[in-house]
Amino acid sequence: MDRRFFQIEQVEKAKLLRLVSDDGTNRLTRACVVALSAVVDELRGHPTPLIVTGNSRFFSVGADLNEIRQLSGPDALEFARLGQSLMQALENYPAPVIAAIEGHCMGGGLDLALACHRRIAAPHAVFGHRGAALGLITGWGGTQRLPRLIGKGRALELFVAAEKVSAARALEIGLVDAIAGDPVAEALRQLTATKDQLSANPL
Repeated sequence: MDRRFFQIEQVEKAKLLRLVSDDGTNRLTRACVVALSAVVDELRGHPTPLIVTGNSRFFSVGADLNEIRQLSGPDALEFARLGQSLMQALENYPAPVIAAIEGHCMGGGLDLALACHRRIAAPHAVFGHRGAALGLITGWGGTQRLPRLIGKGRALELFVAAEKVSAARALEIGLVDAIAGDPVAEALRQLTATKDQLSANPL
């Protein structure tokens, strides 16, 4: 497993999956997507709540456009399927998955956040799907998940107009569930509150 693209930490009773890269932008290259798929598959074997985060400036800027430009048709299809597999693995993860988002969450990075069960943003977080400005559209499931979350009209604004959305606006339209100065700490607080609620009200 290639650990150049992530760090795993045990934080209280959750696993923290932190995206990392040499330049700090956390681009979702093919190698990165393969590595993330492998670690998520490994974590599924002993499922505990999972928090996905980046750094203070970038959650992820999405796919590497230089890499995409060099893909042939068959290679592009394979890359789309790799991304879809990762997003589905997160969506179907057998424990809560929360995206703790600071800074830029763009393109495939937004697809990644959308595949998580909840999203908590820092006040300075910025969201967007800029592909339309470059003649691209995501193939990682965002075109399906985003309309289900915020409605077709608002989703089209993000996809077609390549609009950037602030954290405050993201909360207003339902793209994120909460805004917090420390998204990871808030994610842990919510996970603890949910566990305590389930303990107090067992099925």
